[in-house]
Amino acid sequence: MSNTAKQTRETASALPALPAGHVAFVGTGPGDPDLLTVRAASLIRQADIVVAETPRQRELVRAVLGLPSLTVPAADGSDNEVPAPGAPEVVEVGFGPDGHSLPPSARTKVVVRHAKTGRRVVRLLEGDPFVYAAGPEEAQGCVKAGLSFEIVPGVSAALAVPTYAGIPLTTRSAQELAVVSCASSKIDWEWYADDKTLVLLHALEGIDKIATCLVEAGRSADTPVAITCTGTSTEQTTLVSTLGEIAAEAEAAQLCEPAITVVGEVVAMREALSWFETKPLFGWRVLVPRTKEQAGSLSERLRSYGATPEEVPTISVEPPRNPQQMDKAIRGLVEGRYKWVAFTSANAVRAVREKFDEYGLDARAFSGLSVAAVGDKTAATLADWGLRADLVPTGEQSARGMLEDWPAYDEQLDMIDRVFLPRADIATETLAAGLVELGWEVDDVTAYRTVRAAPPPAPVREAIKSGKFDAVVFTSSSTVRNLVGIAGKPHPSTVIAVIGPQTAKTAEEHGLRVDAMATEPSAEHLADALAALGYARRAEQLEAGLPVTKPSDRRTSARKK
Repeated sequence: MSNTAKQTRETASALPALPAGHVAFVGTGPGDPDLLTVRAASLIRQADIVVAETPRQRELVRAVLGLPSLTVPAADGSDNEVPAPGAPEVVEVGFGPDGHSLPPSARTKVVVRHAKTGRRVVRLLEGDPFVYAAGPEEAQGCVKAGLSFEIVPGVSAALAVPTYAGIPLTTRSAQELAVVSCASSKIDWEWYADDKTLVLLHALEGIDKIATCLVEAGRSADTPVAITCTGTSTEQTTLVSTLGEIAAEAEAAQLCEPAITVVGEVVAMREALSWFETKPLFGWRVLVPRTKEQAGSLSERLRSYGATPEEVPTISVEPPRNPQQMDKAIRGLVEGRYKWVAFTSANAVRAVREKFDEYGLDARAFSGLSVAAVGDKTAATLADWGLRADLVPTGEQSARGMLEDWPAYDEQLDMIDRVFLPRADIATETLAAGLVELGWEVDDVTAYRTVRAAPPPAPVREAIKSGKFDAVVFTSSSTVRNLVGIAGKPHPSTVIAVIGPQTAKTAEEHGLRVDAMATEPSAEHLADALAALGYARRAEQLEAGLPVTKPSDRRTSARKK
């Protein structure tokens, strides 16, 4: 060994060892998972252990990871569950076996114990870890245990919830702000007798006494007050009153925690600046009967309009019973048998791609072929595979629309006259028959089967039948048939939105009145159509001087034709 190598080895051995474990204290914000920081989401994805304090945080972890569940049954056949593939182990430290909230010292012990195993631990805390949270105490516990740690700031509820209520905490004329935790009874309200804006935490239970003390300290009884409950969620509600009336009105409204209270003239700006609770579908519970893989973009669009989408699979996509047809078609594609490949759905693209993977092929096998896609979504799925669609309908995005743009077979120009049409087992014959009329030979191949999914849980079925869903969005005729088959017909008060005329016809055949239809057959336009209906409904109620209600807030005995 050289002297240099020996010196390097001796120097390295003299260095102190890195701490065995690492803890990231991550602020999860006030409730809306979209308010997580990029760093927070990255750490959750890398975590071995996630220490959570509320069920909401468990759901947040699932959403960040994009998993249907964080656990799966144990392989030994017992009743135990283990983390799902790709999921960290989630440990909850909010409450002890007796149901009482655990003190910070007990939570710290759990964090330290797991970190000492050498695994990556993420400790989730509501809001910001260092703003009215246990972060500092638990971080000190890591210091004593010799563990490395980091702090990832989160959006504090004290700031985010008023923003979601449309209440600015500072303006040019109101630049002083005080955040007060009312968990302690030893508050000298004389300090807050001036006109600065107050943000009060944990004030709901004692709001009568707090309001009285502020008035006695010198605040006007007419000072505006706003209490926002379950802020940043689609269940958010805001009560606006005055210091003189807030106690009685809060009791009558039966408000509940978590709640943030704002006191000051800035509350008056809510009437003009309320942006969240005025979304066209705010608070609507919308049933999305689709496959899990397909529901993402539709659900995301619905959330942007303030809805709470609930995805209930009604269709299961499975391989064809006889794969020989697909095997033969894929061989024919590679051998140059076809001039065109026509994709009528994203599922058809996925089915062909799976066959390609099975044979060790890639998108280069499409060289020299013309590719058609029924619509923009299917074209986007092709693009993800590295393929550009040569034909996408310029008009109606459907089989009929494809035929309108499809060129007739010309034996002088087209050396090959055959089209590969991979599709679902229940697809109509419209496209195949139309291509034959245009002079093409068609290999109409079942690429996948769509089968009815298992019935949803009993509470979901009851919610569908009793009108607890505000709307149902149907993306195909099969989703209509399958939902009715596995869960029954939606309640007459439930709004029905469909993706196109054929789906509307199927809905009506099942006794459902269609309230909204997409202007174009896409998930985004379907959500837009439902939002337009919600916007018009809200405008009508406001114009009539009525309170804004959701379809589930009232019941009708029958849906009028």
